[in-house]
Amino acid sequence: TLSSSSAASDVYKRQQQLGYGSEVFRAFRSNYAGLAKVLAQCGRSQVDFVFADLGCSSMQIDDPSRGFTFKEDGPLDMRMNPQRGISAAQWLEQVNVAQLTQVLQENADEPDAERLAAVMAGKKIQSTRELVQLIHNLGLAAGDLAVRRVFQALRIAVNEEFTALEQFLRVLPHCLAPGGRAVVLTFHSGEDRRVKKAFQEGWRSGVYAEVAREVTLAGSAERRANPRSIPAKLRWAQRGVI
Repeated sequence: TLSSSSAASDVYKRQQQLGYGSEVFRAFRSNYAGLAKVLAQCGRSQVDFVFADLGCSSMQIDDPSRGFTFKEDGPLDMRMNPQRGISAAQWLEQVNVAQLTQVLQENADEPDAERLAAVMAGKKIQSTRELVQLIHNLGLAAGDLAVRRVFQALRIAVNEEFTALEQFLRVLPHCLAPGGRAVVLTFHSGEDRRVKKAFQEGWRSGVYAEVAREVTLAGSAERRANPRSIPAKLRWAQRGVI
């Protein structure tokens, strides 16, 4: 945070001295799977550092009209981009029990996936409140935890998040300059498993010179101040120089 216009001017001058030019920051509305295309728009093919935060925006989660939260009623949408794809309500109406069971297991490690899928698949469920009530009616021991897992699994499926992540992890090494580093922040086991596997496979093949041996977690103070940091896991990898 800059405290004065003179401070801003000093930073700008320093940026020019370092060769950054006048354009220090550019924002692109794009899925991270399209990293290579975004770099091409900047006239580059590789960078020295990539940081991928796979978490959802708190503003999105807390907005009932987006359908991400089970705490307030709203349309069962869950799309990151409401102008693209189909809503969670439409997706549930089209999916069968076997498909939904697999999604609940893979996207949220849901132990009661079959029971949940049996009452949800192929049904017209228009609102988040309807979905929550349907889950509670099963009387599962997990209670609200089961609700959280279902919402997570549906969001991932509707937005094809794992497909995008896997594509990102495939192109990532090619977008890093020799010696460049990548840092990925995940928020649930499905994401972390994919990142860990990709980094380890890249290290074994020589694509990455070094990868994180241990996952980095939020400290106790941060967890208390920001409970949404509790599931966060950070992993990094460094591109080989050849």
